[in-house]
Amino acid sequence: MNIILLSGGSGQRLWPLSNSIRSKQFLKLFKTGNDSYESMAQRVYRQIKSVSPDVGVTIATGEDQVSTIKNQLGDDIDICIEPCRRDTFPAIVLAATYLHDIKGVGLSESIAVCPVDPYVHDDYYKAVISLMKSIETVSKKLMLLGVEPTYPSEKYGYIIPENDHSISSVKKFVEKPDRISAEKYIEQGALWNAGVFSFSLEYIIEKSHELIEYSDYYDLLEKYESLEKISFDYAVSEKETNIDVMRYKGEWRDVGTWNMMSEVMSENVKGNALLDDKCENTHVINELGIPLLCMGCKNMIVAASNDGILVSDKETSGYMKPYVEKLGNMAMFAEKSWGTFTVLDVQLNSMTVNIYLKENHSMKYHSHEQRSEIWTIVSGNGYVVVDGEKKLVKTGDTISVSKGAKHLIHAQTDMNIIEIQIGESISVKDKTALILQNYLLAKIMKFTALFAVLLFQTPKE
Repeated sequence: MNIILLSGGSGQRLWPLSNSIRSKQFLKLFKTGNDSYESMAQRVYRQIKSVSPDVGVTIATGEDQVSTIKNQLGDDIDICIEPCRRDTFPAIVLAATYLHDIKGVGLSESIAVCPVDPYVHDDYYKAVISLMKSIETVSKKLMLLGVEPTYPSEKYGYIIPENDHSISSVKKFVEKPDRISAEKYIEQGALWNAGVFSFSLEYIIEKSHELIEYSDYYDLLEKYESLEKISFDYAVSEKETNIDVMRYKGEWRDVGTWNMMSEVMSENVKGNALLDDKCENTHVINELGIPLLCMGCKNMIVAASNDGILVSDKETSGYMKPYVEKLGNMAMFAEKSWGTFTVLDVQLNSMTVNIYLKENHSMKYHSHEQRSEIWTIVSGNGYVVVDGEKKLVKTGDTISVSKGAKHLIHAQTDMNIIEIQIGESISVKDKTALILQNYLLAKIMKFTALFAVLLFQTPKE
């Protein structure tokens, strides 16, 4: 059995903590038993593995989220990378083809597709596992998981089942009705559409070939940008006649706004903040290195990060996306597979960044055509490679990297580095990844020379 987790998002609904790189599923807002924090992605992955340790997990996402996923879930996590965003049907097809062609998963294997960001308890993933087992034993080609509604929401789609049994045939789908219509549907036994699908790998690959002309995974990658943007519901579910829905009665929350997120947070304050005794139902998240004081705040969300500061009524916070789009700010914080970077200051021709580099990790060997860089090692030790030359560095050292020079930093211990970028044009796009040709060649030549000496050296009598 394999689970495909769909990870997308523009990073605007939980601004200023979320951004184009750090979507809501990567915000570490959930306190764990050891007083640390985990993100939604970490929580979901942990829950799946605790319920079924042997189930395969593959995350379908874009290139911009890969580093963050590896940072939070480790380098060994399976990731199917979309060349561009094409909605859920193309993403699921690409992930399914990846499982078959690259991972060697058999066509008879059952697959479940789930969002990466619901707030649920372990019994939710027990239901997902049960859904996949049902696919192996029943004649249905496609099965869904439907959540019993707790209120007539206008934000979710609805599944209308034929009856109120634990598993029922699907009568019809309704896309985000108004409140009055939602109340009527709930009276008829309607379920929230949680975006969870299950099928055999053979089913989805056959279905994909009916709708997309491609030969294999690599051919699909080549054609991916030209594919129609369409959801799995529209492309498959609503046209399938042989379909069942399994009823789920447990807790399920889509924490897509600050109002909803605050309902599942275990504490009212995260970070350096103080609320007076007149504050009511107010949550504060402060990632800045300065104190934040709230006086007499009621039903409010206050969130502060290097990207900006939000002060909002909780209910109103659900409608801020178009306003965040107008801001158009660059991402000031991001998690990478090697650590994190935080933008500290931006001037006309310079930018100052704090880099945290994890032990035994390094940046990719790269160069910049438009800027030079100055690194100051604040703590830790490791080595730098500049144009193929390796040099050990430690706390207090400063390294200058000229425009166009090839470079990287490798951390032998955890390192904190202040990087000053200087140039008339400073952009994240100004980066060319390279192979360590000169450095590796030197290593190979040195090893070859040593081997020759050992091989041909005449033993002493």
